[in-house]
Amino acid sequence: MGVNSVKSIMFVGVGGQGTLLASRIIGNVLMSQNFDVKVSEIHGMSQRGGSVVTYVKYGDKVHSPIVEKGEADFIVAFEELEAFRYFSYLKNDGEIIVSTGRIDPMPVIIGKEKYPDDIIAKMKSAGAKVNEVAAHCLALEAGSSKTINTVLIGVLAKKSGIDKQIWLTAIAETVAEKFLKMNIDAFELGYSEGELV
Repeated sequence: MGVNSVKSIMFVGVGGQGTLLASRIIGNVLMSQNFDVKVSEIHGMSQRGGSVVTYVKYGDKVHSPIVEKGEADFIVAFEELEAFRYFSYLKNDGEIIVSTGRIDPMPVIIGKEKYPDDIIAKMKSAGAKVNEVAAHCLALEAGSSKTINTVLIGVLAKKSGIDKQIWLTAIAETVAEKFLKMNIDAFELGYSEGELV
């Protein structure tokens, strides 16, 4: 992830998927590395089913947490349509880490809209570096579908260049004790996946 310039990460997902917890974990990791860190509040509908976006910016000096179009170094997407929806925010050399799988938004559920086909192929053909992660399967392997967020954090951590133990410490400080083991397991599965994608 590097030093000296401001970097931006966006977490995009659907309400109830744990995007805010993910941004808190990464905020703690980055602050432990003495970066100036700004984490936005949730933008969008944070109730279950609504689109949710959280911005994390870090560097020597960060003036605003808001990520503009074409600025994100990483987009961590908890669902394919959300990745596609915020695709324009990615830098030319940025990366999308996307959980493969879909959660139909309300307009699709009620039949007003159709879920787009071939979302990942469309992003790739537009030139994006897309890392597809079967995060739902890995989360279930860790013990709960609610750990998709820590699976994706594990993938991001592997790409970050920041020591793994620092991430594990941040998870331990952020996640409730009764959910800690499954979140650590999910992180480890994501971290291993990060070596492949």
